[in-house]
Amino acid sequence: MTTELLFREDAYLRTATARVLAVSERGIELDRTVFYPLGGGQAGDTGRLLRGPGDALAIADTRKGEGPDRVLHLPAPGAPLPQPGETVTLEIDWPRRYRLMRLHTALHLLSCVIPAPVTGGNITPEKARLDFDIDFSQLNAERIERETNALVAAGGATETVWITDAELDTQPDLVKTMSVQPPRGAGRVRLLRIPRYRSPTVWRHPRGKHCGDRGDPGAQDPQRGQAQQARGDRPQQ
Repeated sequence: MTTELLFREDAYLRTATARVLAVSERGIELDRTVFYPLGGGQAGDTGRLLRGPGDALAIADTRKGEGPDRVLHLPAPGAPLPQPGETVTLEIDWPRRYRLMRLHTALHLLSCVIPAPVTGGNITPEKARLDFDIDFSQLNAERIERETNALVAAGGATETVWITDAELDTQPDLVKTMSVQPPRGAGRVRLLRIPRYRSPTVWRHPRGKHCGDRGDPGAQDPQRGQAQQARGDRPQQ
């Protein structure tokens, strides 16, 4: 039993219809979904399942199931549950998802500017953070802010592409994260292609949802926010 991950091909898809596959104390499984589950440092989607006119079931969180393509939709406490075989309409909380997408894309741009491996990170609708394996004395906050915002101002479409596991093995520098590696076993790995102002392209391994244009995140202020953390200066969750 697997779920068709509609968000994987279209991060801007807000609604879809689906059939309920299973319902348990762990959550609701559907045959297809637009809800992105918690993973890669990005919070899971919230929203609702519509069972009929005026009958909406609130989804408080989305988590991964037991398999790589299994997704659990967590209903709000006390919500009436659907039955297996029932057809429902899915609606994600789009303003919340779009904030997550903008922040996630901003972190990818930030990682283009800071030439260091990424050791961790976190993305919530309110703020986002990346941890870098670099000494704090090597960072210049004004330069980082200036060059990150130059990437944003230049704009340019981002592109999701796929390469094989074998191709990734020959290009290990495409993966910048130290603690999280791309999922293997399916035969291919998803990458995010980002046009850059200094060189033709920059590739990053994406886990989560991103904007279709690098200008979408808007102006960033890493000094004021928690967009960067150097080695030995990781904040508490």
